[in-house]
Parts: sequence; C-alpha cells; structure tokens
Amino acid sequence: MSELNDPRVFFAAERTLLAWNRTSLALMAFGFVIERFGLFMQLILRPGVGQLERGASFWIGAGFVLLGALVAVSSSWEYRRVVRTLKPIEIPEGYRVNAGPLLNLLVAALGLLLLGYLFLG
Repeated sequence: MSELNDPRVFFAAERTLLAWNRTSLALMAFGFVIERFGLFMQLILRPGVGQLERGASFWIGAGFVLLGALVAVSSSWEYRRVVRTLKPIEIPEGYRVNAGPLLNLLVAALGLLLLGYLFLG
C-alpha cells in the first residue's frame, strides 16, 4: 500500500499503462508490416503463382501481433493491481479509473481480430 497520499502516484501508474498501450500498438503494427512485406516479396519473386505459401515472415509477424495483444492485456492487469493498492485520497474524485484498462483491452481484442484476419486472409 502506498503511503504518499499524493494523486501523482495514480497519474504515474496511468502514464505507465498508456506507455505500454503504445508499445502494444507498435508491436502489432510491426508484426502486420513484417507479414505483409513477406507477402509482397513472394509476389515480386514469383509472379503469377496461384497459391502463396506461409513463410517465416507470416509466423514472425503473427507472433508480434500476438505479443502486442498479450502486452495490452498484461499491462491492464498490472495497472488494476497497482490501483487497488492506492488509497482513495490518491485518486482524484470523480476520475474514471477504468478508462485506460478498457482501452488496452479493446486494443488487445482488435489485435486478436487482426491475427484472425492474417490467418484467414
């Protein structure tokens, strides 16, 4: 439990959560780019081939997208764990404590949808 009785502790936890949110988005975007670049290279190197195979770039890209989704979920979990240790005086009155974790969970869900798109497409 925190003994600082200062709302800056809460805001520091929220900034950390949002930094992890940006990290998870970057990991997912990087994974998507890796996967699509592999597809692009396949089309350039073998024009006219009907069936494209899934190479290493597909699996590496899918791994990055999955890692980004996992980072978003785990950072939401950790944020909630930290906020539970704070005293009411450290959280500004009327402030929505759950907005950040919900955003992260939405990002994670969209990352999983992106992963499904990559596997089906």
